[in-house]
Amino acid sequence: MSSGSSPARLSDLRWLSLATAKFMSPRAIMPASDFDAFRQQETIFATLNLFALVALLLLQTLLPILEHSPSALIAGISIGIGLQAAELIWLWRQKHAKRGQVVTALTCLTICMNISLSVLVAILSPQHDIQYFLLLPIPILEAAFRFRLAPTLAVIGAADALTFYWVWEFDRRYIKSVPGKYLESGMFSLTFALMGILTWLLVHHLEQRERRLARNLEQLQQAREQLLGEEKLAAVGRLSSAIAHEIRNPVAIITSALATTQNPELSPAERAEMWDIAFKESARLERLTTDFLAYARPRGPERVHTGVAETLDYVADICRVRSNEKNIRIDVDCGEHLMASMDAGQIQQALINLVLNGIEASSAGGRITLRARGTEGALLRIEVETGGESIPPEITRRLFEPFYTTKPGGTGLGLAIARNIARAHGGELVLSANQPGRVAFSLTLAAPPPALAAAL
Repeated sequence: MSSGSSPARLSDLRWLSLATAKFMSPRAIMPASDFDAFRQQETIFATLNLFALVALLLLQTLLPILEHSPSALIAGISIGIGLQAAELIWLWRQKHAKRGQVVTALTCLTICMNISLSVLVAILSPQHDIQYFLLLPIPILEAAFRFRLAPTLAVIGAADALTFYWVWEFDRRYIKSVPGKYLESGMFSLTFALMGILTWLLVHHLEQRERRLARNLEQLQQAREQLLGEEKLAAVGRLSSAIAHEIRNPVAIITSALATTQNPELSPAERAEMWDIAFKESARLERLTTDFLAYARPRGPERVHTGVAETLDYVADICRVRSNEKNIRIDVDCGEHLMASMDAGQIQQALINLVLNGIEASSAGGRITLRARGTEGALLRIEVETGGESIPPEITRRLFEPFYTTKPGGTGLGLAIARNIARAHGGELVLSANQPGRVAFSLTLAAPPPALAAAL
């Protein structure tokens, strides 16, 4: 079938390619997704088209009815297989994302190539049956996935026009077709139209849902930021109220005591008592201010490679002065060779607070255990375990809340400061056990950043 490659038919092929490219201008492309999504879609389309071309090649070479297929047709199909394989290889080798213009150009190029390949197979085919129909659904689907409605309809129209054009061309150049061939072409055209439009509607619906979800997510993020801002303001308000309450009480007591000392009828012993009250409240006010500054402006940890057992022994020795008053035993359970990169002073401060709280909560004759273990994912885990009764739920909810305390004379900042110290080390302080006979706080310390670890 040498006439199938005549100049007239090749000019028709070039005209169709130019017309298709005009309809696929960048303005008609839907907003492109990321290059990874394009690569996944294009890999699927290229694989399907490669499968269709291989199927056509097998039909042309294996079926007896088609055993006299011209070599030009076999060569054309083989070229198409080579182009699709080359596209797949190129897609697999792309490691870096391409710009939107590149994605648009690739989309137009692949659709034009697939439609042109369909026309080329039709031109080279000697058969009256429209075999290249097998290649047309791929560019239609690709257009439905990537284009807006108008260019998608244009691609569908080009595919439909090809079906009728080839029947007419075969009638004009060779033998007269039966009317049923035009009906068959119409059925194919209707199938192409339904397939392309339904696919476009589904993709368009999914894109609209995606845009709505993106807007909802953005609104949710804005609402979250607004709530966080309001929560911060509320926290500042609660903190300011607590600070004012805690400072007002000792200031009022100091003022009252000093005013009382001005009474000339006051005996020396009573006046000395008023001075003593003012001194104690001044000391309490100073301690409160110091704790608040430690909580509000925590000093960053100065990490040093330190023996954990040495740190725990020091905490136990300091706290035994208080524990001996209630005959409470303090044990240390830690390997001698366990090391950690930490600010020993800050960790001691946090642990002393936990142990002193445990002493006050324990009954006489109890025991407190300081336990340290190296853990996977965290450099160190230190646990302070005490016996006695469990902590009531109404208290556990507010354990780490600043200025919340159940101890007379306490500032309510000890646990909050200890938690800040743990977080400054990249870890956390939590109530890990709370049951009758066993109450434990766990302080975890994360490993330092690589740059800092190298410097230690």
